[in-house]
Amino acid sequence: MQKFFLYARKSTDVEDKQVRSIEDQIAELRAFAQKENLEIADVFIEKQSAKIPGRPIFNEMLKRIEKGEADGILAWHPDRLARNSVDGGKIIYLIDCGRIAALKFPQ
Repeated sequence: MQKFFLYARKSTDVEDKQVRSIEDQIAELRAFAQKENLEIADVFIEKQSAKIPGRPIFNEMLKRIEKGEADGILAWHPDRLARNSVDGGKIIYLIDCGRIAALKFPQ
């Protein structure tokens, strides 16, 4: 069974500007993981925009993937992972070199 990191991100603390709260994202992702028989190795929660590179929790998650602690990332939507070319490039690089085996989204 592959291990996944669950990543939930919200751009702002203002609830009405975000489609799904972090709690909603996590609940949906846990249900999806159970349905798909995916093991969640750890949960990463971040409250920061992804438009500019440098999210500390996202970067820590990628470092742990490079160490082999998980095979993939489970997120509510692809835009939770990257909205800039630097972070998107990091994910593509980790896929290309085989560190990330899968990205899963319930959408």
